[in-house]
Amino acid sequence: MRLPVFSPSPAHQVDSAGQPLAPSKSRVLWLSCVAHAMHDGYTDMIYALLPVWQTDFGLDFAALSILRGIYAGTMATLQLPAGRLAQWLGSRATLALGTLLAALGYAVAGMSGGLLGLCVALAISGSGSSTQHPIASGAVSRTYGRNARGALSIYNFSGDLGKSALPAAISLLVTMMPWRHALWIVSALGCVIAAVIALFFPSIPRAAPVDADAPGHGRNNAGTGFPMLLAIGVLDTAVRMGLLTFLPFLLKAKGVSPSMVGTALALVFIGGAAGKFACGWLGARMGVIGTVLITEGGTAACIVAVMFLPLALTMVLLPFLGMMLNGTSSVLYGTVPEMAAPERTERAFALFYTGTIASGAISPVIYGFLGDRIGVHGATFATALTALAIFPLAIMLRSHLSPEERP
Repeated sequence: MRLPVFSPSPAHQVDSAGQPLAPSKSRVLWLSCVAHAMHDGYTDMIYALLPVWQTDFGLDFAALSILRGIYAGTMATLQLPAGRLAQWLGSRATLALGTLLAALGYAVAGMSGGLLGLCVALAISGSGSSTQHPIASGAVSRTYGRNARGALSIYNFSGDLGKSALPAAISLLVTMMPWRHALWIVSALGCVIAAVIALFFPSIPRAAPVDADAPGHGRNNAGTGFPMLLAIGVLDTAVRMGLLTFLPFLLKAKGVSPSMVGTALALVFIGGAAGKFACGWLGARMGVIGTVLITEGGTAACIVAVMFLPLALTMVLLPFLGMMLNGTSSVLYGTVPEMAAPERTERAFALFYTGTIASGAISPVIYGFLGDRIGVHGATFATALTALAIFPLAIMLRSHLSPEERP
């Protein structure tokens, strides 16, 4: 029997019988994590650049909000087309091209001379970032099969690492050099990662699942259970973004200084990153529904506690609040493949991410209007009620899951 010869970027790997070889699981996972960290870092790097652009170009807050909206809008609306593109070009080529496009967008931003140039640059970068979530998460889920939940939690966690690292890096770089040069450096890093993906990301067969026990194998729940799963994801994102909108004002009312607000939010984000990792592991052992009920119930309880506890206890509670807020997302992402046939995994992830990203953009506006009507405490309490509204949806979702996914 001839042994397969390793090549860093084969179009098709086959064994001696001509059957596709299963791709390296660890290589798929870690390259997907690198892509996730890079793209999420690019997404949140904008927050660190907005003050710089405001000073350099004399932009008002409306213009700054347009810049952020353009990036998020293009990324959200192109998720589904990115999934379709992957069906034609393959996961590796689509992810590599998307990463290159996201990097080149920031290179163009470094050459821009005003608001119009920045808008075009961020639209380019956002278009490239639209490929990452559906393609990388779909590749991980197909490669790991029924063991994908734990792998997806690691993948999900890697995005938070990027959100922490790249904004911090660009903030440091702009103190050492002109901001345009700083953007070209992080753009060059993205180009390197795109090349690594193009060379080393394994080809994943699409005609059949890589694992015979892959999620959704032999059935397709996308028409029944998936809408409920999407609704849970939309509401969960609304709770998270709504609370983060009001949390600084709640802390300020308790006497927190402006400098300490950043520290308090950091505690929430640290807890959130840990929650994504831990709850993905917990979901694999307790089942989807049990974990969702625990995290959403814990979220509602923590929100109410933060509203009424004294400052010292509130600060202690913030990491646990972050764990509950972000923990559900890992469980939900890991359940998406369960709701779709293997060959439609990217499309299912694209739909799911489109809904949650749109919820993240719209929900703060809705809760903001509510806060103007009933006050900060009333609107914050409404986020806790939204978390509890997920309970009946989770219970209805139970019948659409395989027995091992139930509590």
